[in-house]
Amino acid sequence: MRAPAVPLDSGMSVIDLDRFRATPLCHDPYDYLIVPGFLRGEAIPAIEADYPAIDRPGSFPVAGMDYGPAFAALLATLEGDEMRRAFAEKFAVDLAGRPTMITVRGRCQAKDGRIHTDSTTKIITVLIYMNAAWEAPGGRLRVLRSPSDLEDYAAEVPPVAGTLLAFRRGERSWHGHPPFVGPRRVIQLNWVTGDDVVRREQARHRVSAWVKKLVPFG
Repeated sequence: MRAPAVPLDSGMSVIDLDRFRATPLCHDPYDYLIVPGFLRGEAIPAIEADYPAIDRPGSFPVAGMDYGPAFAALLATLEGDEMRRAFAEKFAVDLAGRPTMITVRGRCQAKDGRIHTDSTTKIITVLIYMNAAWEAPGGRLRVLRSPSDLEDYAAEVPPVAGTLLAFRRGERSWHGHPPFVGPRRVIQLNWVTGDDVVRREQARHRVSAWVKKLVPFG
């Protein structure tokens, strides 16, 4: 059951939109930016503690998951008007009236990270990582120049807590990461083309999650 969102502390916002706004947008090979410290350091411990417990690989809609108030407050901020305005301005795209969809991951399996561009129904993809540290060579998302070469990349992002990667979805927005097996937390926010997309994707994820409960993984 979804925990109620709590008001953010008046002395602290969990996200640093000033840092986001000050980070230039990269255009090679497509529009993207990386913002270490997008989540404020003092907010991260509570968000980590309240993150949904996920013991299986896959992507899960936050609707219907259990999580604590600090995580709920973060979700409310991510889906808020100020966040929408900042991303619309940065990417020069009209997000007015566009619904949001948020999914979370907790574990990575060997087949994850294959090169892809995201579906055409997604407008902007935002990834916020929630791992205390990251020493492994695998699991680091790469901004790629082609659909076939994981080594031809413009940037690589260690999935360290508080780091944000955002990009505008397009026919060339290739991304992926080297294989990794183990805990890997990431929040994914998308602005999508319509409410029908949200309903369809939530239904698809629910079926996928049900199947994963029946099929062992290793």
